[in-house]
Amino acid sequence: MDAQNTELWQRLVDYEIGPEDAAFSFAQRLARENRWSADYAARVLTEYKRFCWLACEAGHEVTPSDAVDHAWHLHLTYSRDYWGRFCPHVLHMPLHHGPTAGGTQERTRYYDQYAQTLAAYAQHFGEPAPFDIWPDARRRFVIDPKAVRVNPADALILPRPIAYGLGGAIALAFAAFIAAAILWGGP
Repeated sequence: MDAQNTELWQRLVDYEIGPEDAAFSFAQRLARENRWSADYAARVLTEYKRFCWLACEAGHEVTPSDAVDHAWHLHLTYSRDYWGRFCPHVLHMPLHHGPTAGGTQERTRYYDQYAQTLAAYAQHFGEPAPFDIWPDARRRFVIDPKAVRVNPADALILPRPIAYGLGGAIALAFAAFIAAAILWGGP
């Protein structure tokens, strides 16, 4: 089935989350809360809609990527919109979000389910899911769960290449200081 030629997909495309007259849109809030660019947040929103299509039509349970899950969590906070408009009028069914019970068996289940979701995505949308939004299962279930929320007002956040460069520069400066102290300070 080609997802993009279905009535459900058209309803998803036409649907805007939240009040139409909001000064701060859902996509803007999604970008701000995750420190994403407006373009990336808009792409995640499209992928969230694709995930919702899969949840209704894939014929099996589906698991979102971490980015898509962030969009879903935020959408759930718009509870009147989600339960009063989105589920009954767009999806024509409830779409519940439940947390994992934890443990090895659950991790394996979600790992396998995520791989099945990616395969269904490619089948129904005619292309693989974009890797920057839908990483492989290892990234999704081994690396991403180690992430933590950090307030940039409380911490200095540096991308790894810059941090490694600064670390190297500091180590080099310290080594030069020690060498100078040995050369000029002697016994």
